[in-house]
Amino acid sequence: MTDPAMVVSGLTKCFGGVTVVDDVSFVVERGQILGLIGPNGAGKTTLFNLLSGVLKADGGRLAVNGTDATGLPPHRLARLGLVRTFQLARELDQLTVLENVMLAAQDNVGERLMGALLRPTATARAERDAQERAWEMLARVSLTPHAGKRAANLSGGQKKLLELARCLMAGADIILLDEIAAGVAPHLVEEIKHLIARLNRDHGTTFLVIEHNIGFIRDLSSRVVVMASGKVLAEGSFAHVAANPAVIESYLGQAA
Repeated sequence: MTDPAMVVSGLTKCFGGVTVVDDVSFVVERGQILGLIGPNGAGKTTLFNLLSGVLKADGGRLAVNGTDATGLPPHRLARLGLVRTFQLARELDQLTVLENVMLAAQDNVGERLMGALLRPTATARAERDAQERAWEMLARVSLTPHAGKRAANLSGGQKKLLELARCLMAGADIILLDEIAAGVAPHLVEEIKHLIARLNRDHGTTFLVIEHNIGFIRDLSSRVVVMASGKVLAEGSFAHVAANPAVIESYLGQAA
């Protein structure tokens, strides 16, 4: 009996009478890296917005870690272990890299004024624990040497790594990666790719990845879902979908 990380069942979203996501269904198995590809306008970003709670679906269901998560906002999804990175990393430029990661902790006792006033010892302990965890997350994404830098001084690729560290700090075991390789220098793309593979292998982190870099998807994903015109066009191994004539016509052929 399988224990899927995420089950997407018939998700549908319309804008102004146009169906942008049309009865989309697939399963993300626990510990899997699943790639989501398709041409521009295929509905990938809208689907990610539905899965991450940015938009509410007009129909269908979403289950996360065995719990019905349909219509939940992002912070409730994070409590279930599902967190999304954004194509434009949303770090706080004036804070240090370490501070940015600490702020991503779900239970930041220091944010609660009454808790800080009434239980200063517990607050201080929680902040120490958060700092220790933040150092651990920075080590996982190879950003430890940059912990004291202001986030504004990181490169584009390093900001993507910071966003990944923030997801891990939030307790994510399912991460939606939104164009994490976009605008990143080639050597850092390779570093990010190896990092994702290592997080998946060593920590069991599940990933759902939108990426226009086909080589990135090919090298990382154990399974690929292809979308076109809001629907699932094909799914399977990369080799399987790459040999599908409909996929070649609608997506891979365009990218060639």
